[in-house]
Amino acid sequence: MTPPRTVEEHAETIARLVEPLLAVAAAERVPLAEASGRVTAVAVRSDVDLPLFRNSQMDGYAVRSADIEHTPVALEVRGDIPAGHTVPVVLTPGTAVRIMTGAPVPSGADAVVPVEDTELVLGRDDDLSGAVVEIRRSRRPGEYVRERGSDLRRGDTLVDSGTRLAARHLAAIAAAGAEAVEVRARLRVGILTTGAELVAAGATAEFGQVFDANGVALAALVEECGALVSVRTATTDDHAEFERALQHAVSVSDIVVTSGGISKGAYEVVREVLEPHGAEVVTVAMQPGGPQATGVVSGVPVLSFPGNPVSTQVSFTVFLRDLLRASAGLPAAPPSPAPLAAAVHSVAGKRQFLRGRRLQDGTVQQVAGPSSHLVAAMARSDVLIEVPTDTVDLAEGDDVTVWTL
Repeated sequence: MTPPRTVEEHAETIARLVEPLLAVAAAERVPLAEASGRVTAVAVRSDVDLPLFRNSQMDGYAVRSADIEHTPVALEVRGDIPAGHTVPVVLTPGTAVRIMTGAPVPSGADAVVPVEDTELVLGRDDDLSGAVVEIRRSRRPGEYVRERGSDLRRGDTLVDSGTRLAARHLAAIAAAGAEAVEVRARLRVGILTTGAELVAAGATAEFGQVFDANGVALAALVEECGALVSVRTATTDDHAEFERALQHAVSVSDIVVTSGGISKGAYEVVREVLEPHGAEVVTVAMQPGGPQATGVVSGVPVLSFPGNPVSTQVSFTVFLRDLLRASAGLPAAPPSPAPLAAAVHSVAGKRQFLRGRRLQDGTVQQVAGPSSHLVAAMARSDVLIEVPTDTVDLAEGDDVTVWTL
């Protein structure tokens, strides 16, 4: 009888299948509206100066600082510049021009006096004909004036390569006038969930049926890793139905992930269909997640995880998450040490991945037992607590390896 694989051995097997896909440094140009969360393939450089022109930082009056050196001083108001004004204005010495935030500063002006430091002593806000404004505070040259290019010069790097685009990055790119950006292409991941007992959430579950949690979970996990769900299909245990779904999935995907159907009993459709394709079905010395399978169909890696919802999520986290994140240009999410908040009992012979949560003091606490069907306990968890194969008991305060969910 073949001994179970170690977690490390199975991780290496999956890495050998998937890593060739990571070497393809493909990029695609996408509109900014579709770029949130994507990772830049190249540095984004500005084609313009930012700001595009000298503009006012405040609502107020554009002036020559030399004219308001001694205050209070009354100046004739010669015009009004709202934001969006497109006709250049020239300031006559000894006068002021009312100006709004973001509006172009007239040539000849070197300062803006905020409206709070002024009073219109002649004229009205809605009629500046013959108006006079009293300036009550002097300003130095450059005060409240945003100079052209003071934020960024044309040709400067706006966003570095390898940046996951958030709102602040997209805003800067849009401000520079770009409508699209070069990002890393996403791996296409096909998802197949199997089992005659599965029904979609929202449908009516008859006696003996369960809702398909794995399709939802795997799709969310794939997207969190920066990959694209190319197809998501649930099939029964019918061989022909699964074969059709598999062939379609490999035709539109870079990787296919399946859940269920790989145990040693009857009605194991994934194992029975994949083995003739040369797939390897093994047992890994871990709990949950013992049954695992890997293969290649039409040149596409196929990774098969067990069907219990917790087993599926644990398998993805341990074996596939960081590979997909690397493809998307995202940082790895490696496990790290943390002390136990309370004692933990395990079983010898299998690497345990217990559900747990991180407490405010930095310790971690087990949430529920090891059973692979406890999906509600998984929802209350934010970490996996790894217990080594040869360890049975861990005491409060012992360091354990923790995988962040």
